[in-house]
Amino acid sequence: MKFTANDYEPKEIIKIIREWSDETQEQFAKHINRSKDTVQSYELGRAKISLDKFLELAKKQHIKITIEKDK
Repeated sequence: MKFTANDYEPKEIIKIIREWSDETQEQFAKHINRSKDTVQSYELGRAKISLDKFLELAKKQHIKITIEKDK
C-alpha cells in the first residue's frame, strides 16, 4: 500500500500506520513501547510525535519512508 503523506495530518498518518499493522491501540502501543494513552493522544492530535520517534515507529512496523521532490 502507498499514500501521499502530504495529503494527511500527522494524527491521521499515525492511525494509518497502526491500521496497516492490523493492531488495536493497545497492541500497537506495546509493540512500539508506548502507552495506549500515548498512541491515543497521537491519533487525536493532542500529542505530537518527534521525527526520531516517528522514524523508529516506522522501522518497527516495517514501513518504508520515502521522500520525493515534486517536479
